[in-house]
Amino acid sequence: MNETFNPEDRSSWYVGAMSRDEATDILNNEREGGVFLVRDSSSIRGDYVLCVKEDCKVSHYIINRVPKDNQIRYRIGDQFFDDLPSLIKFYKLHYLNTTPLIRPALRTSQTVIAKYDFNGNDPDDLPFRKGDVLTIVSKDEEQWWTAKNSQGKTGSIPVPYVQRYEGPMQVAELRETTIQTAPVIPVSENTTKKTTLQKKLPAFARVKQPRVPNAYDKTALKLDVGDIIKVTKTNINGQWEGELNGKVGHFPFTHVEFLNSDSNEGEEEI
Repeated sequence: MNETFNPEDRSSWYVGAMSRDEATDILNNEREGGVFLVRDSSSIRGDYVLCVKEDCKVSHYIINRVPKDNQIRYRIGDQFFDDLPSLIKFYKLHYLNTTPLIRPALRTSQTVIAKYDFNGNDPDDLPFRKGDVLTIVSKDEEQWWTAKNSQGKTGSIPVPYVQRYEGPMQVAELRETTIQTAPVIPVSENTTKKTTLQKKLPAFARVKQPRVPNAYDKTALKLDVGDIIKVTKTNINGQWEGELNGKVGHFPFTHVEFLNSDSNEGEEEI
């Protein structure tokens, strides 16, 4: 029996939003077969993809999230599971194509280089100068990531201001180029507001828009205006996780707004 990892430890194998190419690059750096990760599907919202190193290639298995027997089930091929950990546990003991799941992939840190100066506007921002090399800590949102500089200071950085770091020569080349105007970062209804990026979780938020979820989706929370929800996780795909009236589930971030950090309103209701 393979005892090298715990299928219940979702954080060890679930990476959230990640492109097919990025997942392939990570797994191609692994030497042994059976190394894997689970990412969000980029083509079907709510579905997942199981990415596995098999022989000399990386396989991407779609995991459909479907209603079955009055509940949400997870389907891969012709197999159905109650949740993702159950699916991972099954393929820890059974072969996919050429291998079972051996262990989650090792995720190496990503470094970027600044294309423009950034002075920062908020206390949570991480100021930097053109040519500075930063280490990405987490990709919280489409336009804003959390990064760390060479002094170990961590903060928010605007994604359009940086690019992938490819080596020391790149620093000199960037600093020799003429200073250009930095791009404007767009903010739309589909992008999480940056003010929530560095919010310490768990945190409380007030429901500003009602929502009645699909009756077959047992993991979605029903929201009523004025409800106070305990937010436990903010995902880049816009589906946040939290607790409301004793139920744990997910909900769209567009339906809530965080309470002021100095307010304890709602804590008695959670």
